[in-house]
Amino acid sequence: MSAQTPTTSRRILVADDDPAILRLVTAIVEKEGYQVVPAKDGREAYQILQKDSDFLAGIFDVMMPHIQGPELVRYMRTEKRLMRIPVMMMTAEQNPKLSSDSFAAGAVVFLPKPFTTAQLQIMLRMLISKASAQ
Repeated sequence: MSAQTPTTSRRILVADDDPAILRLVTAIVEKEGYQVVPAKDGREAYQILQKDSDFLAGIFDVMMPHIQGPELVRYMRTEKRLMRIPVMMMTAEQNPKLSSDSFAAGAVVFLPKPFTTAQLQIMLRMLISKASAQ
């Protein structure tokens, strides 16, 4: 490993309280060549982030028990070691306020549920381009 090229993590933290969505997102993200670290809700994602900041990106559900997605992003924006990690938010809720809250919290991409594999892949590429631009 040379000094001028730090290794870029290929790991993405995915948090969703719906096991089916978590499996679906994990499968799509892994197919794109990334390693997924799954979290079953916001609290588990928060606990992972407290110990580990080596993530290329995060994909969080907006509505989760214990700690919701925007709250998680706001926490990440207050931590120097986490603030560079771009986050995609997903939700099945039809409330436009949720997307504006997500962006206000610091999310860079918003994906409404249900989504197609292609939609998630496009959003993932946007998310990763944000990660590499930093």
